[in-house]
Amino acid sequence: MLATSLARALAARGIHYGWVMTALALGYGICASATLGIPGVLLVPMAAEFGWSIGDLSGPLALRMTLFGLVAPFAGALMLRYGPRAVLVASAVLLIAGLLHAMTMSTLWELWLALGTVLGIASGMTSLVLATTIATRWFVARRGLVLGILSAATATGQLVFLPTAAWLAEHYGWRAALLPSIGTIGLLVLAFMLFACDRPADVGLTPLGGAAEPPAPAALTGNAVAMSVAALADAARSRVFWVLAFTFFVCGVSSFGLTPHFVTLCGDFGITPVTSTGLLALIGICDLIGTIGSGWLSDRYDNRWLLAWYYGLRGLSLLWLPYSGFSLVGLSAFAVFYGLDFIATVPPTVRLTAQRFGAERAPLVFGWIYASHQVGAGIMALAAGATRDALASYLPAFLAAGALCLVATLSLLLLQGRVGSAVPARQAL
Repeated sequence: MLATSLARALAARGIHYGWVMTALALGYGICASATLGIPGVLLVPMAAEFGWSIGDLSGPLALRMTLFGLVAPFAGALMLRYGPRAVLVASAVLLIAGLLHAMTMSTLWELWLALGTVLGIASGMTSLVLATTIATRWFVARRGLVLGILSAATATGQLVFLPTAAWLAEHYGWRAALLPSIGTIGLLVLAFMLFACDRPADVGLTPLGGAAEPPAPAALTGNAVAMSVAALADAARSRVFWVLAFTFFVCGVSSFGLTPHFVTLCGDFGITPVTSTGLLALIGICDLIGTIGSGWLSDRYDNRWLLAWYYGLRGLSLLWLPYSGFSLVGLSAFAVFYGLDFIATVPPTVRLTAQRFGAERAPLVFGWIYASHQVGAGIMALAAGATRDALASYLPAFLAAGALCLVATLSLLLLQGRVGSAVPARQAL
């Protein structure tokens, strides 16, 4: 087995195989998540070709984001039942099928099927649940850092490829913008099949930082749906779960619920698609820095206070946006400030989930918390499109998202005394 041979070679050099798993998941996460962001760049050319309104196109985007989250709890159960490797391969096959269907569609129902349903289910089968599974199975030390790296992949992938997609759409048509994703997903899933394994024990290792070999988990034979629902029923009795689910709902509203409309928003103020997608790429680059930094911080400081800072600062950035003048300088400043905090909330949220519900069950419970994130994103994606159709402006949607972030900041006070003691996470471990 290639993974076993590579693990032994790396171990001889003092490198844990968990970092290989992190690299594989990072590459796949970046390219797979690009399939979620690219359709946002294609709204205007698709509307021009088919005669659909922005509101018509917002519906499938909202469905895709909602399914992206609703599938996540069951993806966590599937990974426990069949392993991350098998689930990722199935996800990749569906992603490629959805993209190929999208390139040949000509009716609105096909848009709902390809870009809404198939891409939503396929991307939800991995999403942040894959990151949570790898971080909790392969790492005890550096877990927060790994969560930051893999969480950043989900957001950064949706943003950094947008300038390329916009250029391809402008010069070769919107269908050509989908081709790079198909090729890269195929290559990366092949690498995952060759080098990935489900647990450290599969290559004779313990998790990085683990003092001893953890006991082998009991064989799982139950139905994935029943496992997920049981995890929800248990978690729902905890106030921690509801606070994290609400704040993550707001995270979805104020991040992925808005970014599909950012190019069109900038276009309303005379900014070209290439420039606006460049700003989205800047958000993605800053998100990579901010989310990895958040993972580093979450290993060291109280995660509740980190979340309070993140939601508060994101809310202030969104409330300031209408007053930026929509100049290149103002929007660049917004992109940096907003990007550093784009999904920096993920590592602290996952760590609090694992701390409260245990490392083995964390992917299941976090799957439901992440579902609330994507429901929020879907609602805002639909509401923002409806707002523009009704009021000819996106600004009320952005202001509402900023206000909700401040409410989320206050809600974290409810966790006082509920998740361990207010000590650095390193001491808690």
